Amino acid sequence: MQTIMTQSKVETVMTIKVLYFASLRELFGREEQALDCADIETVADVWKEVSAGYEVSQSVLNSVNQEYAELDTPVKAGDEVAFFPPVTGG
Repeated sequence: MQTIMTQSKVETVMTIKVLYFASLRELFGREEQALDCADIETVADVWKEVSAGYEVSQSVLNSVNQEYAELDTPVKAGDEVAFFPPVTGG
């Protein structure tokens, strides 16, 4: 959470922590970021904000607060949202 002081008031900006794993970390060039949660309601909204125009693949796995989640899973300030490709064995 951040506090922003303006001339007329103090605003609190709530954030969502976004994590990237494996090839998605390489694709986006970062491990994590904080995202202002204004106008963000679902995991799909988070992806849209952070994906730089990349379409979400059906193979990308999502989690909210370390539990698997669907794209329509609601998110709120303070949540941790993670995106990662499926794990393959071999």
